[in-house]
Amino acid sequence: MPTLRDLSLRHKVPLRVTALVIATALVVTATLVFRESDELRRGLVANAGALGRVLAKTLVEPLVHDDVWRAYEIISSPFQARGRARASEPPPVDLILILDPSGRVFVSTDPIRFPLTTDPTQAEPALAPVHSLLATAHKAHPQVTQPPRVDRLFVTTPIVADGELLATLVIGYHESVVVPRIVELIERAGLVTLLALSVVLPIAWWWGRRVASPLVRLADAMGKTGPRLPADQELDLHESRDEIGQLGTAFRRMVAALREKEALEAQVMVSDRLAALGRLAAGIAHEINNPLGGMLNAINTYRRHGAGDALTLKTLSLLERGLLQIRDTVGALLVEAKVQVRPLDHRDLEDIRLLIQPDASARRIDLAWDNEVQGTLPLPSTLVRQVLINLLLNAVDAAADGGRVACHARVSTQDLRLVVSNDGAHIAPHDLPYLLEPFVVRSGKGRGLGLWVTYQIVQQLKGELAVHSEPGETVFTVRLPLQETYAYPSAA
Repeated sequence: MPTLRDLSLRHKVPLRVTALVIATALVVTATLVFRESDELRRGLVANAGALGRVLAKTLVEPLVHDDVWRAYEIISSPFQARGRARASEPPPVDLILILDPSGRVFVSTDPIRFPLTTDPTQAEPALAPVHSLLATAHKAHPQVTQPPRVDRLFVTTPIVADGELLATLVIGYHESVVVPRIVELIERAGLVTLLALSVVLPIAWWWGRRVASPLVRLADAMGKTGPRLPADQELDLHESRDEIGQLGTAFRRMVAALREKEALEAQVMVSDRLAALGRLAAGIAHEINNPLGGMLNAINTYRRHGAGDALTLKTLSLLERGLLQIRDTVGALLVEAKVQVRPLDHRDLEDIRLLIQPDASARRIDLAWDNEVQGTLPLPSTLVRQVLINLLLNAVDAAADGGRVACHARVSTQDLRLVVSNDGAHIAPHDLPYLLEPFVVRSGKGRGLGLWVTYQIVQQLKGELAVHSEPGETVFTVRLPLQETYAYPSAA
């Protein structure tokens, strides 16, 4: 099951930015709430102290004259303002007591719970910490006491006349009076936070995806690097001078180096195959040339001393040209210095048609032929014939029974174009780069040398060989520049 660590950076970075924004908003909101709550509490304490001082001065006379009723009226006055609910006013008090120097109740705002001359701690145990301060109350300023685990705080203020402690004023507040304000503050802060997030989060999401985009593109490019190296146009990398841009540049250099290494390995492989081919050709060349010489001598002897008819002589001419082509091909494979050939003419191409037709007819293949060559062309006939024969034999072999093979020979002022096509199975794209290498066999027939020899001859003639294959048609196109200065020695 995928985890957060497995998410793409295009999602992970925006999510982390979003989490950071939310956490920051929560911390700021909590800080504001805590600060406001602390200020409210401080305001509550300050208000209690001010109220205590005012009441303490007012209560001196009733205490001197032992006027309990007057004292009760004075301490009850703050409760008459309980109905005021404006937020700017301090919250109302919860309880007011006047304790004599011995800690007994002189008067209270709740006489039922705190009768006169009683110990207040019996009715309210929370007053025990306050009761313990009475011994030093006449020496101290107003003090704030909050008993543990009690949501009430008490402000004690001494009532002093002529340096003598008359009584101690105790004002009690419930801290719950500040809760509505805190709730209101939280609601307002939450609303402001939501409004801020509605603006910040889309920006953060867009920015996070923008930051992650270069890394995601680099990861995609690295994912394409496997058995097949991606082309330059497939590497959609971020370009800049920052660290990510430098990483992308280094990755491009690495892919280029791997591509050069791959090309070098391919060249080494081709060189190995060429070396093997050279050793093979050198071993059999002598054995081929000896019987070839004997057959050519036999044909010449028959021409001088035989009395053959016209058909026999035509057949012998065709046979002689074929044997000479075999000899020249062996010489080309051995990279010999000179190959004795003559210029290409219309008859050479028609001979090839005559040679290929039996193979095509045996498989009921329709051979379409279009020969525009007229007269002679400044091209070596033997080599051009070898190229065309190889291409046609491969086309006939690749075509299905009852299929179609076409050959077009077109001449311009600059070159000769040979176009050979068939309707057989197309060549897979991954096979095309290795098609012209030696000993690469596609159909399981032959030795994989025909196309390689064809390519070598085309290169020797400074021409071009192109292959285009799609389902239903495979086309080989050979372009051979006309060599006006080509020298043709006399045939042997």
